Amino acid sequence: MMMGGRSSEREVSLSSGRGCAAALRGEGFDVVEVDAGPDLPDQIKAVNPDVVFNALHGRWGEDGCVQGILEWLKVPYTHSGVLASALAMDKQRSKAIFADAGLPVARSVIAPRAEIEKAHVLPPPYVIKPNNEGSSVGIFIVPQDADVPPELRGPALPEVMMAEAFVAGRELTVTVRDGQAMTVTDIVTDGWYDYDAKYKPGGSHHVLPADIPPTIFDACMSQAETAHTILGCRGISRTDFRWDETRGPDGLIVLETNTQPGMTPTSLTPEQAAQCGMSFGQLCAWLVEDASCER
Repeated sequence: MMMGGRSSEREVSLSSGRGCAAALRGEGFDVVEVDAGPDLPDQIKAVNPDVVFNALHGRWGEDGCVQGILEWLKVPYTHSGVLASALAMDKQRSKAIFADAGLPVARSVIAPRAEIEKAHVLPPPYVIKPNNEGSSVGIFIVPQDADVPPELRGPALPEVMMAEAFVAGRELTVTVRDGQAMTVTDIVTDGWYDYDAKYKPGGSHHVLPADIPPTIFDACMSQAETAHTILGCRGISRTDFRWDETRGPDGLIVLETNTQPGMTPTSLTPEQAAQCGMSFGQLCAWLVEDASCER
């Protein structure tokens, strides 16, 4: 079980890894937990695993870097391969691929942090976020009436960030397993679906299957499968949407695809699997059985 690492999502990864390790032991697997460090190739060689369950999140673990190490070592691993991981982690590049495939995306620009702080790079309202992080880390919302952009301050913010047009409405998400969408979850929060809303107990309420019109439900399922396929994802992925219900079908926007969705007690993917009749242990076991090189 490879977890932890050094990204801003380290604590989430440790929680995911511990939960998945316990679930796999319950399914009869022998599991060694490895906190990924700078000597990761040596750590992997010391364990000599049959399969690496990749429970890392964020940069270095979800962006193709670790996948490249595992390909070099010829160790089978879970989730997506090098290219799909790198593309999905880069929000701007993945959005370009989505747009080329006809999926609806919000307008966005990539700019240096200093330039974004100096003047509006998009008409308000818009959202500022890192281009290659997850878990809603480093998110800033610029409201409609903002005269000037915010000061972008926070731990380890990148020098270049994304500004994306704010899409009002509901937060929807779909997990895809082996190319097939599971269901749609409607994520209900009191405010923005930020880090605390994702991972703190009671931070959000998940309605699944989502109580939305069948046309929107089916569109989410279909578009999540398309995103999974065109990025070249393997194993599981989770695609997030915003839906402005006042605009009907035209209000549905694809935000991003996560190639290694969270697997914590409050995570969305295990909930969707359970809704489809697959226990957490069965989901983890399936990922191990699906593992391979050259993904």
